[in-house]
Amino acid sequence: MTETAEKIDYSSTLYLPQTEFPMRAGLPQKEPEIVARWQKMDLYKKLRASAAGREKFVLHDGPPYANGNIHIGHALNKILKDVINRSFQMRGYDANYVPGWDCHGLPIEWKIEEKYREKGRNKDDVPVNEFRKECRDFASGWIEVQTEEFKRLGIEGDFEKPYTTMNFHAEARIAGELMKIAKAGQLYRGSKPVMWSVVERTALAEAEVEYADVESDMIWVKFPVTEGPDALAGAFVVIWTTTPWTIPGNRAIAYSSRYAYGLYEVATAENDYGPQPGEKLIFAKRLADESAAKAKVTFKFVRDIEAGELAAVICAHPLHGLGGGYAFKVPLLDGDHVTDDAGTGFVHTAPGHGREDFEAWMDSARALEARGISSAIPFTVDDAGYFTAEAHGFGPDAEGGAGRVIDDKGKKGDANDRVIKALIARHALFARGRLKHSYPHSWRSKKPVIFRNTPQWFVYMDKDFGDGTTLRSRALNAIDGTRFVPGAGQNRLRAMIEQRPDWVLSRQRAWGVPIAIFADDHGEILVDEEVNARILDAFESEGADAWFAEGAKERFLGNDHDHARWNQVMDILDVWFDSGSTHTFTLEDRPDLKWPADVYLEGSDQHRGWFHSSLLESCATHGRAPYNAVITHGFTMDEKGEKMSKSKGNTVTPQEVMKDAGADILRLWVMTTDYWEDQRLGKTIIQTNIDAYRKLRNTVRWMLGTLAHDKGETIAFADMPELERLMLHRLAELDRLVREGYDAFDFKRIARALIDFSNVELSAFYFDVRKDALYCDAPSSLRRRAALQVIRTLFDCLVTWLAPMLPFTAEEAWLSRNPEAVSVHLEQFPLVPAEWRDDALAEKWRKIREVRKVVTGALEIERKDKRIGSSLESAPIVHITDPELRRALHGQDFAEICITSAIEIDGSEGPAGAFTLPEVAKVSVVPKLAEGRKCARSWRITKDVGSDPLYPDVSARDAAALRELGFKP
Repeated sequence: MTETAEKIDYSSTLYLPQTEFPMRAGLPQKEPEIVARWQKMDLYKKLRASAAGREKFVLHDGPPYANGNIHIGHALNKILKDVINRSFQMRGYDANYVPGWDCHGLPIEWKIEEKYREKGRNKDDVPVNEFRKECRDFASGWIEVQTEEFKRLGIEGDFEKPYTTMNFHAEARIAGELMKIAKAGQLYRGSKPVMWSVVERTALAEAEVEYADVESDMIWVKFPVTEGPDALAGAFVVIWTTTPWTIPGNRAIAYSSRYAYGLYEVATAENDYGPQPGEKLIFAKRLADESAAKAKVTFKFVRDIEAGELAAVICAHPLHGLGGGYAFKVPLLDGDHVTDDAGTGFVHTAPGHGREDFEAWMDSARALEARGISSAIPFTVDDAGYFTAEAHGFGPDAEGGAGRVIDDKGKKGDANDRVIKALIARHALFARGRLKHSYPHSWRSKKPVIFRNTPQWFVYMDKDFGDGTTLRSRALNAIDGTRFVPGAGQNRLRAMIEQRPDWVLSRQRAWGVPIAIFADDHGEILVDEEVNARILDAFESEGADAWFAEGAKERFLGNDHDHARWNQVMDILDVWFDSGSTHTFTLEDRPDLKWPADVYLEGSDQHRGWFHSSLLESCATHGRAPYNAVITHGFTMDEKGEKMSKSKGNTVTPQEVMKDAGADILRLWVMTTDYWEDQRLGKTIIQTNIDAYRKLRNTVRWMLGTLAHDKGETIAFADMPELERLMLHRLAELDRLVREGYDAFDFKRIARALIDFSNVELSAFYFDVRKDALYCDAPSSLRRRAALQVIRTLFDCLVTWLAPMLPFTAEEAWLSRNPEAVSVHLEQFPLVPAEWRDDALAEKWRKIREVRKVVTGALEIERKDKRIGSSLESAPIVHITDPELRRALHGQDFAEICITSAIEIDGSEGPAGAFTLPEVAKVSVVPKLAEGRKCARSWRITKDVGSDPLYPDVSARDAAALRELGFKP
C-alpha cells in the first residue's frame, strides 16, 4: 500500500448509520415531554376519531380508591390495562378506555373524621351533608393527583370524562339498581351475625376483611346435663371456644352424629379450679385424652354414648343465675359443621355471634319452639363492643359497668377476663389456655372485628326470581360462560359463590349512596314507581345528598302514603355495591362503550371483591355477568419474595422508578414478568430490565441509522436473496405469535420473543452479516437494496408491535423515522403476507447456522488467544462430512455469513485437533489466516486488492462501488 493510498479517507463513501435517535434514552426527561405532546395534540380524541365505525373492544376499569398516591400495585394494574387497550386499538378495534374511581366509603370518611378529631370537633355535631361535601372534596383532590400519575405511566384514556361513583348520575343509577332488586322481592331486612368493626362502627363484607395472626384466650366450659337419659344424669357436656365473650350469647350446643362420643369420669386431678375426681364428662372419644391433658386430669372411660341419647340431652347454661339470667334450656343440636380435629367434639352455639351457629339455630327453630324452647336470638353486644343488658351480669347494670369486647382503638377489652372469672366462680371452667390463630381484621383500620347479630339489609342468594332461577344459580351459570385468565380463577370464584351467605348491603356510615327505600317496622319495603322516580330525579340533579336533606321523607313520599308507617332507611350501601354497579352507568349509559365488557382485569383478591360484587349485582338486575372475560394478576413482592411494607423499608414506588429510570422500564418489567402470579421487584430486577431495554433500544437505533440511506425502493419477494426471505419468514412467524399473544394476554411470551429476536437473530446475526453489504455495496446492489427493504419492514413491525408495551420509546422511534407522522399509536400492526412463511427455507438456514456456530466458536478461541484481532483476518477451512449440511451451504457466500474474508468447505474428516462442538456432529474447523491485502474501505483481506489501478488499496467489489458513486481519490 502506498503512502498516498494510506491517506485516502473512504468514510464518506460508506453508508454508515446516521440518526439523531440517542443511544442514551434519558427517559425520565423525555417521557414527560411526550406526555405533554400527547395532551397538546389530544391524542385520545384522535384515537377515537381514527377508530370510528370499528368493532368496539371494551376493558372496563376496576376503580381504584381515591385516597392517596398510586403504589406499585396500581402501576402494574394500569400498565396491563393500557397494553391490552393499545394492542386491540392497533389491531383494528375501537378500544376506548374510560378510567374510573371508587369514591364512597369508610377510608375517606375516616380521613375526614381524623381531621375533625385533630381540631377537637365531633362528627355527630356536623350536618351530614356538610360532612359529605368534605368527603367529596377529599376524593376529588386525589382523583386529580392520581390522574397525573397514571398519565405519567403512559396510560391513555378518557381522563377528561372518567367515571366516578360519586358523580350525581352514578349515584342515581346505583340507587336505581337497588330499587330493581327491591322490586323483584330480593331485598330484605334480617337479623344475622355479620362481621362488625367496633372501631369503624359498621358492618363489613368478606371483601373488606383480611386475616392476621392473633393470640386468643381459649376455654373449655362445662354445661351441666339437666334432662336426658338417666345414665347421663349429673354429667357435663364440655365445649371449647376461643371467644369466651360469646358465652353469654350461648343458646345451644352442637354435636355430630358422625362421631363417636363417650362418658368419662375424672380419676385424678391436679388443678385449682377445674374438674375434680368423680365428675362425669362427655367428649368425642377421639378428643377426650387431649382435653384431659389440658385440664391436668386423667379419665376413666365409663360408657359409649349414642347419637340418639345426645339428641335428648338438655343442659343448663353454665352462668345460670348470674345477674338474674340464663335460666333457659340449652339443647343439643346435630350439626354438619362440627369437626373432631380440635376441641371436644361439641361446638358452643351462640347464634348471635357466628354464621354457622345462626344457621344451625334457625334450622332447628321450629322444632325447638315445639319443645317449648324459645328460638329468640339475644343482642348481647352493642355497636361499640360493649355488653348489653341481655348479657346478664356483664351489661350496663353489672358491677363496674358493661364489659367490652374490643375498645374503639381496636385493643382487646375486659370481656374475656370477666366471663372467665365468672365461669371459675361457678365451677364451670374445665380448662383454659392461649392459642395463636388467624383472625379477621378490617383491611382499612387493621383492627380485629367481631361477629355480631344486627339488623341489616340483605339480598337473597337462594330466593326464586319467579323464573326458576336464584341469584346463586344465575351467578354460577354466568361463571361457566366466562373466560378466565388464568383458568384457576374460575374455580376460585365458583367456590366463593357456592358457599357465600346472603349479601349484606347495609353500612352504618354517612359517606355513600343511601339505601334509598322506605320500609315499615316489620321490614316491608314500599314499592312505588312514582316515589322511586322522585328519588332518582333528585339524585340525578342534586346527588345522593338529597336523601339526607331536611324534609326528604315528606318530599319523596308525597301525599299518597302514611308518613307515620313508612320509615326512611338511613343506612348507606356497601361500597362494593357501588363498584359492582359501575357497569350500568359506564358501559350501558355511554354510547362510546358497550355492555357487557369484553374484559375485567384486577388483582386476584378481587375474586372476593369487584369481580364478585359486579357478578352478583349484574346477575340480580341483568341476569348475567357484566363481563365476557376475567383476567387476574398477582401481587408485587420485594426481591426476596417478601411482602412490601414501609416498616420493612422494602417498598418500591412507581414514582421512584419513573424518576430514576423511566416509565418504559417499569412497563418492560410488567411485560417480562409472570403477572398471573405474584411478581418480584427491586433494584437488581430494575437494573436487569434497564440492561434489556438498552439492548432493545440499540437495535432500534441501528435500524434508524441504517434507514437514513433508505430510498423506499421495493424489491419483489421472489427476487430477494435467501437471507432476506428468511428474515421475512421470521416476521411471519412472529406476527402470528404477537397477535396470538395479545389475544391470550400473554405479554411475557411476546416480550421475550421480540427481545430474543432483536438480540439473537437481528443484532448478533442478520445485522452482523449484512453490515458489510449495507455499508460497502454499490448503490445498485440488489443485496443492499433488499436488505434496506427488509430492515424497513423489520422496523415497522417491531416498533408497532412494541408500541403497546413501550409507548414512549415506540413514539420517539416512530417520529424519528417518520417526522411527518402524528403518532405511532394511530398506526395499525402491519399486515404480513402469508407468502412470507417458508418453513423449508427456515429449516435450510437452521442447518447453515448450525455450521456457522462451529465456525464462530473456532474464531472466538483465535481471538481470545490473540492470533487474530477480527474475524475478517481469517479464512478457515470447514470440514463437513454430513451431505445434508453441505447441500444447505451450496450456493451460499458462507464467508459473508461467517464474517470472514474467505472460507473453504471440505467434505473430508477434519484433522486431529480441529475445533468441534459436541452439539453439531460431523463438522470441524481448522483456523487459517486470510491471504492477500486488507481493503482500506471494507477491511476485508482479499487477493484482489489493487486490481483496479484507480483505487489501488481497495478490493474489486469496493472499487466498483466507488466508481458507481463517482468517488475520485
